[in-house]
Amino acid sequence: MGKKILVTGGAGYIGSHMARLLKADGHDVIIYDNLGRGNADAANLSATLIEGDIADKARLSPLFQHFRFDAVFHFAGLAYVSESVSSPDIYYQNNVAGTLNLLDTMRDFNVNQLVFSSTCATYGIPNQLPITEATPQKPINPYGQSKLMVEQMLKDYATAYNFRSIALRYFNAAGSAEDGSLGERHSPETHLLPLVLFEALRIENGGNPEDTALRVFGDDFDTRDGTCIRDYIHVTDLCTAHQAALQRMLNLPDAGAEQFNLGTNKGYTVLEVIEACRKITGINIQYKIAARRDGDPPELVADANLAMQALDWKPAYPDIEQSLQHAWDWFSKNPPEYDQNIKRNQWAA
Repeated sequence: MGKKILVTGGAGYIGSHMARLLKADGHDVIIYDNLGRGNADAANLSATLIEGDIADKARLSPLFQHFRFDAVFHFAGLAYVSESVSSPDIYYQNNVAGTLNLLDTMRDFNVNQLVFSSTCATYGIPNQLPITEATPQKPINPYGQSKLMVEQMLKDYATAYNFRSIALRYFNAAGSAEDGSLGERHSPETHLLPLVLFEALRIENGGNPEDTALRVFGDDFDTRDGTCIRDYIHVTDLCTAHQAALQRMLNLPDAGAEQFNLGTNKGYTVLEVIEACRKITGINIQYKIAARRDGDPPELVADANLAMQALDWKPAYPDIEQSLQHAWDWFSKNPPEYDQNIKRNQWAA
């Protein structure tokens, strides 16, 4: 039987894919998003959109009063690492204080089930690889710290109020809907895969490969080719894991606060990602080497076996080539504004 579900941040990249999957699964879905970084058209493809901010309890309370939600999927978080360092105030205001406001509104209306969008950034520079849920969490930026603070709140709420939650620690989200109808749109874009594909689009549209704005930050890490290694998980696989998390909460309503890693258990170097993009696009993508960025861990790869077992879930798209092909199909149909995008992102790849 379908549930009444609130998806905060459902106009964003992952949230919009999640809302659409929940709706397809028979749930009645309401998206709540301030549209500061989301896209109204993506939300409207997925579910009913109500514009509002999680910090605004005067708007949240009537929403809960009217719809009587069964569960909440919480994606309404700010997620730019560099921005969190330069403007930590907005990260603590939105990610921590805003989430606290959401939790207390849920309690006011006896809504006791939350799936929370967390991050591997809570681990900081890990002391072991691959990263398990038992790896010490020592975030190195306000973004990761803000997510860890919410995880702690959820644990405390479980103890004090029997509040049920599952926090899912993402590694690197990638890809787009397989049918090409929904994809990734950030402004500015800071993720590696889109930026490499944007460079391919620039060249495909007549740009000189030698004029590349694509930067690889560091080629002297202790990895197989000297560049950073990351674990990339398809956005659809993220969403099916959330779907499984909801089912687990329904089956185990008294399990308190749980946390799971979401990844593919394999990592790719930056240069391997660029080479895979060359093969997918057929374009000779060029790049330039830049100095390392402060705080970049050499390797972040998930051990997601606990999630696979507890959620009875596994990635349907375990190889990066699948994520890249879906993303390339999306960006080819929905290209960025080249000059503006390149200007914004030349130091972000």
